[in-house]
Amino acid sequence: MIDGKRIAVVMPAYNAEKTLEMTVRELSDLVDIKILVDDSSRDQTALLSKQLGVQTFIHDTNYGYGRNQQTCYREALAAGADVVVMVHPDYQYTPLLVPAIAGMVASGVYDMVLASRILGGGALRGGMPLYKYISNRFLTAFQNLFLGVKLSEYHTGFRAFSRELLETLPLLENSDDFVFDNQMIAQAVMFGFRIGEISCPTKYFQEASSINFKRSVEYGLGVLGTSITFALQKLGLIHLARFDAKGRKVTHPNYSEYARRV
Repeated sequence: MIDGKRIAVVMPAYNAEKTLEMTVRELSDLVDIKILVDDSSRDQTALLSKQLGVQTFIHDTNYGYGRNQQTCYREALAAGADVVVMVHPDYQYTPLLVPAIAGMVASGVYDMVLASRILGGGALRGGMPLYKYISNRFLTAFQNLFLGVKLSEYHTGFRAFSRELLETLPLLENSDDFVFDNQMIAQAVMFGFRIGEISCPTKYFQEASSINFKRSVEYGLGVLGTSITFALQKLGLIHLARFDAKGRKVTHPNYSEYARRV
């Protein structure tokens, strides 16, 4: 617990067997709930997760990164979490910062905190490919302009959220793919939640998950689309359920059961 708030760490996983134990071993004793959702991996991720004492859920098929996160947040809220930290189990981000990022939310200062690879200038030193760094900077500048905020990056896989935020955002209206992350930030801005950042080192190595160039282009186009539709919604020119308070949430009673606990 931190400041009397129950802390949950959720790990959306796919073929993370090689790096999962390193990630879990670095989680602080302040973490009350540890959850992993295995998106129908081809390796022994789920078995190892259970052996490490992590609450483990398996999707009945490979639904995608976005759907995985939906299940993560549903299960964390059901387990009684007040603050939920999402960290990739590929060990690209250091779990040692979980207490710091969770504390920024538990304090009540922020509703969402992003661990930025750009703050502190460590992205390239950590091995981020140059084309990804350049596209990151371009997309971030584009989104800051269209969303009317000023963040150092929108594309990190290490984030913390308040329970209120997760219960409010219509997350079931988002993509099942990687752009889910970006849509979630846009939703938080649309609904007026407070967003903070913390500097975080990153590591790129063979076992760390990373989407290829084609998927990176698809993601980039999705980010541009998210920004443009956000602006159009603010202007009242379109109406998307993604930005509507009445949109479907992970606490929706009719949310389908895609996962089983092991």
